[in-house]
Amino acid sequence: MSRTLFRSLLAFAPALLVSTTVLVSTTGTFAHDSWINRGGFKNTAGEWCCGDYDCKSYTRTSSTATGWMIEGELVPFDEAMPVAPPDGQLTICRRPDGTRRCVFGLKPGL
Repeated sequence: MSRTLFRSLLAFAPALLVSTTVLVSTTGTFAHDSWINRGGFKNTAGEWCCGDYDCKSYTRTSSTATGWMIEGELVPFDEAMPVAPPDGQLTICRRPDGTRRCVFGLKPGL
């Protein structure tokens, strides 16, 4: 490998690393909240349901007569938005303090 080519590659490497890092972090953000963001959903208080990294889908849930049990927390069915999640998974969006902002899920039997 010639010295000129080696120097060119060394000069290009930092830019490639930064570009790759930005692309990976941006892709994770868009993939995380895409259907909620595209829907422009707001809760009854008028808050946007989703921002960066504040919504989580749950594949393992159990139900009681009044709500879903998620990691020891009872989430009442009546908190669910009137929109079914396209993937069928219970999805909860939270505020920075951890309180629930929006809940997307189907009641069992629907």
